[in-house]
Amino acid sequence: MIPNSAVWLIIFLPVIAFLLNGLVMRPLAKEKSARYSGYITIACIAGSLGLSIWTVASVAGEGAPEFPRQINIHWLSIGQNFDIEIGLLVDKLSAIMVLVVSTCSLMIQIYSQGYMKGDHGYMRFFTWMPLFTAAMLGVALSGNLLFTFICWELVGLCSYLLIGFWYHRPSAATAAKKAFIVTRLADIGLVLALVGIYHSMNDTAVSMGYNVFNIQHLPEVAHAAIIGGFLTTGAFTWILLGIFAGAAGKSGQFPLHVWLPDAMEGPTPVSALIHSSTMVCAGVYLIARVFPLFAMPDGETAALVVAGVGGFTAIFSATMGMVMYDIKRVLAYSTLSQLGYMMLGLGTVAYGAANAHDPAEAAHLMEIGFAIGMFHLFTHAFFKSMLFLASGSVNHATGTFDMRLMGGLRRHQPWTFVVFLIGSLALAGIWPLAGFWSKDGILFYAWENTPWFFWFAMITVFMTAFYMFRVIFMTFYGEFRGGDPLGLPHAGKAEDGAHQEVHPHESPAVMVWPMVVLCVLAIGSGWAVGSLSAVKFLGGEWHGFFAPFTKFEFNAERGLPLLGLMVALCGIFTAYAIYSAQWISNEAIGRLFKPVRTLWYRKYYIDELYEDVLVRGVLMKGVFGALAWFDTVVVDGIVNGAAALGRGLGGVLRKLETGQLQEYGIAMGFGLVVIMAVILIGFHW
Repeated sequence: MIPNSAVWLIIFLPVIAFLLNGLVMRPLAKEKSARYSGYITIACIAGSLGLSIWTVASVAGEGAPEFPRQINIHWLSIGQNFDIEIGLLVDKLSAIMVLVVSTCSLMIQIYSQGYMKGDHGYMRFFTWMPLFTAAMLGVALSGNLLFTFICWELVGLCSYLLIGFWYHRPSAATAAKKAFIVTRLADIGLVLALVGIYHSMNDTAVSMGYNVFNIQHLPEVAHAAIIGGFLTTGAFTWILLGIFAGAAGKSGQFPLHVWLPDAMEGPTPVSALIHSSTMVCAGVYLIARVFPLFAMPDGETAALVVAGVGGFTAIFSATMGMVMYDIKRVLAYSTLSQLGYMMLGLGTVAYGAANAHDPAEAAHLMEIGFAIGMFHLFTHAFFKSMLFLASGSVNHATGTFDMRLMGGLRRHQPWTFVVFLIGSLALAGIWPLAGFWSKDGILFYAWENTPWFFWFAMITVFMTAFYMFRVIFMTFYGEFRGGDPLGLPHAGKAEDGAHQEVHPHESPAVMVWPMVVLCVLAIGSGWAVGSLSAVKFLGGEWHGFFAPFTKFEFNAERGLPLLGLMVALCGIFTAYAIYSAQWISNEAIGRLFKPVRTLWYRKYYIDELYEDVLVRGVLMKGVFGALAWFDTVVVDGIVNGAAALGRGLGGVLRKLETGQLQEYGIAMGFGLVVIMAVILIGFHW
């Protein structure tokens, strides 16, 4: 059984790496010793991974349903009824999340040893990365919404620092600000939800002896508050929508998705970490963490919103991924689409549970609900981080992310090609790779509970397979198209970088091996969790730790997995027909569907809508313009008017100050006469 102190260490080991690198290495170490900052980070995160495995073993050994363990530390009290706690919750959900975060982060840190070699910000990079990991581990383990919010904001800060890591590039600085502002706007909804929870449930929670922000007891408190009349269905719905707003911002759900593609301006390992196990996963995890609230009968509307937004984002993002030429942006839109998948899975099961007439069925859906989204998050983390690392390997060899300058790389980078191919097959949902098992669950429960959203998911399956194999055929097949010499890591050191030639080659072992490890996980995690062996390994019975996941086993009688598999194969075949065999002319398709293609390539003009209409039009010229007018005309007018009045009076008085003693004597005499006249008149009266 893992002790409480070891659970805290899962978070604090990366914090120690952050402190050592930030306070010791950066100010004191010389440039040639920079690599030790990477070693410190790797050692600390490896420690977190070891403790995470211990946590999973403890949860599995004790039996997941009985295990939930709360570790609370009282922080401070405000008034008589408001206690602030910092708490951790160890259960199967948090255990599996810390395992994902620490595993992906460790592989990415090792890979970064090669990718960031020679970068002037090497130690700065290894200062922020462990803090980013620690913040996400805090979100994963938090058992209290206030502590979740603290770690949540720390995740946002780290993403800002790492997206803008190369701050001397205007595009990176702009992308960092964009990510920070958009997610802060979304967090307003989360803050309002926390205020709503305190305002409407705190008295009920105190009467029950609970802390109102305790995640484990929140569903019970909410139910009691609704029964007691302290919380209406409408207010409860708004609270849930506020939580979802914060989650949608972090996970890039429509219409708050605009920051995520631009976040590619950061180093590729940062992109891998953001897209696999930290920033964007935080939103999905938050919804999974409070899933019982959405599954309550009064959460029906909010659950439907989650499913609808997720389903729409899945297909909406996939359309843009089909036409992009930047390999990292294709992967970014793929992440948006897959996150939509996860939200769809969570929302659709919550909606089914909220509408279930049989309490046993509702309880069953409550049990399985979080597994729908989290299982896909679990498998997606491995193959998506691998795909991002592989895209970095391609960039390392060619100096570009533009697929139009690549081609034929499978001969030069065989390891990178194999892992990218396996990752793409997993993402497309091809049996027996990890993505097949997790998508199967989402498709099945979407069909069971919200059939109209099932077709959203099925269309997305085709698009996902198409755009991923479009990447493979453009990048790894055909003839090499030259790359970009100016983008090579050594370009800045050459005397005349413009005349260098690109010689694509495989990346060093320190970059290849982490991809291989993630590749093994991308192959095996679906089998391990969805099929046979992991349950016994984790010490549970067939219906033990991963019982909800095992519902997704391949079953030909259901037919849906076969249908999904066939649709994915159709997507792969279409990509092959256009980009490899060239049976269908890509140019002819482009001309035939030019308006649609332009719309997708320009990202539906949503960036222009935000920047030109909302920011420059509504905010700059409207709201801020009105405030500027008020400040200039009213506030400045009052201040300047008072100053002008004082200056005018001063001007009049200044004319009396002539410096002529005769005039002063006349004035004094005149004043004396006036005073005497007033006195005499006063006595007379």
